[in-house]
Order: sequence, then structure tokens, then C-alpha cells
Amino acid sequence: MVEIKNLCLSLVGGAGPVNILRGIDLSIAAGETISIVGPSGAGKTTLLMALSGLEKPTSGLIRVAGIDLTAINEDGLARFRREHVGIVFQSFHLVPTMTALENVALPLEFAAVENPAGQAKEALEKTGLGSRLGHYPGELSGGEQQRVALARAFVAKPSLLLADEPTGNLDHETGQMVMDLLFDLQKEHNTTLVLVTHDKTLASRCHRCVHMLDGQLNDYAGGVA
Repeated sequence: MVEIKNLCLSLVGGAGPVNILRGIDLSIAAGETISIVGPSGAGKTTLLMALSGLEKPTSGLIRVAGIDLTAINEDGLARFRREHVGIVFQSFHLVPTMTALENVALPLEFAAVENPAGQAKEALEKTGLGSRLGHYPGELSGGEQQRVALARAFVAKPSLLLADEPTGNLDHETGQMVMDLLFDLQKEHNTTLVLVTHDKTLASRCHRCVHMLDGQLNDYAGGVA
């Protein structure tokens, strides 16, 4: 599903180029779950953004679902994300002026899918929010907002789900519930999951755990399937 070879990414700052990713090599099988752990500033989120096509690498190869992300333009990358990628962020990133139903239906509308509202309703019901369809993000708890974000991420049946500290803004009990739901949906859809987390217990739930430091993957540890 994912093939990364000698991936480098540099950004230009006030003091000159900053090397964020420095020669990443990584392969991820279809349906595999992998966690990325490491200190802040190690490059974990940048790697996720490169996998989604939201950050352009300086050099190297990224191939996802057979698509070489370094060889397509911005329109192609947008189409790639729409057809293959779901993303869950720490801070939910819901549209505040849209209801839960409208937020989940949004990616389906962009993809011109038939009956987006019906599919969004079904996705929200799977997350236990069938009674909150008409509520706006400001009327929902943090846990409920993240469940809306999960429904939105999975509604288009992505082959790759990228999750960046999805429990970072939640208390332990709510975070546990959200992650149980995430792994249940991952298994149901056999989605390839790349999870960035500081929680070692959460990381161990993945098939593999990768440690990242200073823009490099420097060791592997076994996870729990």
C-alpha cells in the first residue's frame, strides 16, 4: 500500500534550509496498522503530510496505492486524497457552521457521490451519533467531535487512514473509547492505518511500531495485532 524510498524534505526558514525528513525508507502492507512514535519535532507529522500529498518532498519516492505522489500535479494530488486518503487530526478540524451530518457528507459531495446525506447518516450511526446528526460542533463534546471526524474520515472508504495524535485533546477514558472505535472501523474496512501518537500503550495496538528521531526512522519494535 505504501512504499517510501530515501525520502527527504527540507523547508526554508529564516536561517536557511531546515532538513525535516532525512532519508526515510518504509514499506507498509495493505490492511497493516503502524504507529509512529518519537519526540516533538522528530518529523512525524511532516511524514504524514507527505503521505497525504499535502507536503511535497525535496527528493525520494512516495508511492501510495500504486500512485507515485512525486509525479503528479496539485489537481492529481487532490484527486488522490479524495479517492484514497482519510485524515484524523488532534484538533478535529470540523467546519463550525456545518452540522455533524453536513461535515461527514462534505467529502462525498466533493466526490460527487450519490446520496451523500444518507451515507453520512449511516457513518454517524456507526459511531453512536445517530441522535446528534443536526448538532453543530460547538454543541458537541470533544469526544463526540472526534467521533464525527472519524465518521468523516471513513465515510468514503479510504484505503489509507492517517491519524495524527487523535486522542491528544481528549481525557483518557474518552480517548480510549475513540481509539476502540477507530480500530473497529479499521478492521471493518481493512484500511491501512498510520498512527502518530505519544501514547506507547496506544502505539502497541498496531501491528508495528516505528520510532522516529531527527527526521529518521531509527528502530522498529513489535506491536500487538
